[in-house]
Amino acid sequence: MEKINVLDKFNAVDGYWNPAIAGELNNQHVKLVKFRGPFTWHHHDHEDELFYVVKGSFVMELRDKNIELNEGDFLIVPKGVEHRPNAENEVWVMLFEPATTLNTGNTENEFTKKELKTI
Repeated sequence: MEKINVLDKFNAVDGYWNPAIAGELNNQHVKLVKFRGPFTWHHHDHEDELFYVVKGSFVMELRDKNIELNEGDFLIVPKGVEHRPNAENEVWVMLFEPATTLNTGNTENEFTKKELKTI
């Protein structure tokens, strides 16, 4: 058991839309990811996702509305809800989600990351 400094760990995150595992608990991953620009529309059939903004801001686009998230905000996207994160500028986000969660959910494309590094 050792403490983790999230801000320091973000220095090990490579590029945008490339989540890295910073910790694990109860079959959940704590992932760190940097966003910039629009992601891909997707949903997760079996997993909820928690997005916590560490630095910056972004908009979670949903089919019926947009939700702006700023530093210190978090949003839980329930399984089955189609969504697309979109960040005008770089944002640092911590994700809490089941270890089985594929970042692009039901969609596979250039954003899909099947193997994540642990930082």
